[in-house]
Amino acid sequence: MKGYIFPGQGSQYTGMCHDLFIKYDNVKPLFERAETILGFDISKIMFEGTKEELTQTKVTQPAIFIHSMAILKVLEDSFKPNLVAGHSLGEFSSLVAAGVLNFEDGLRLVSIRAKAMQKSCENTNGTMAAILGLDNSIIEEICSNIEGTVVAANYNCPGQVVISGEVSTVKNACEKLSEAGARRALILPVGGAFHSELMKEAEDELSKAIKETSFNSPICPIYQNVNGKPEHLVDNIKTNLISQLTSPVKWTQSVNKMIEDGCQDFIEIGPGKVLQGLIKKINRDANISCPNL
Repeated sequence: MKGYIFPGQGSQYTGMCHDLFIKYDNVKPLFERAETILGFDISKIMFEGTKEELTQTKVTQPAIFIHSMAILKVLEDSFKPNLVAGHSLGEFSSLVAAGVLNFEDGLRLVSIRAKAMQKSCENTNGTMAAILGLDNSIIEEICSNIEGTVVAANYNCPGQVVISGEVSTVKNACEKLSEAGARRALILPVGGAFHSELMKEAEDELSKAIKETSFNSPICPIYQNVNGKPEHLVDNIKTNLISQLTSPVKWTQSVNKMIEDGCQDFIEIGPGKVLQGLIKKINRDANISCPNL
């Protein structure tokens, strides 16, 4: 069984998708439609933009989504997924791959999500930090006993958890986690506290848009971030997608469940190879690749 996986924020790079745009004629219309939906020239930023321009949440998320969709377009005739999953933003890409959303609705929701998250970042003083070499239970216990907002936000792989919350509280947590034996506790260069209650304002805005959007039944199971389990029912998919903004990304749990359910080959669809590295740390025997385009 093949599991197609889609990366999230952090996998962007200057020049992303330019080679596909040049090489494949059927990719070009995606950018034309994207420009209409977004209201700005996303291709210029993706192909020529600075690192700073690309790391703006309102740009990064649509850019990564479009790159993933461009690869899917190239693979269109041979694309037959048995399972799909996406890391945070990547979950929207996985929904298009599974036939739940079309490209236009997917990009529109991604744009609304990105703008709402950027707005929440500006209205709250939040950040995130990577905690390496410490058990999940220790991280969760220490975070729960600190006054203020700080939570485990991304279960990326064994020994790598990202925490999220108020800047001062995250810094305090990093000190305590280091004292508890963390190999590293590193503040990340992000503008906000993603996947924490500080994203509640963004969640409310995205919720309205998702409820107004038509979703189709998936052609294969979607392993969603909020619980790491396969989902088929449209109402549940919508509910999980809304909750994702303020809930942790259970990526380790998702990958383990996909393997348990028979996934033999993981194929990463999107810019970079971030997820390949994480999956190898989750299960060293997993087969993981990306399309050779």
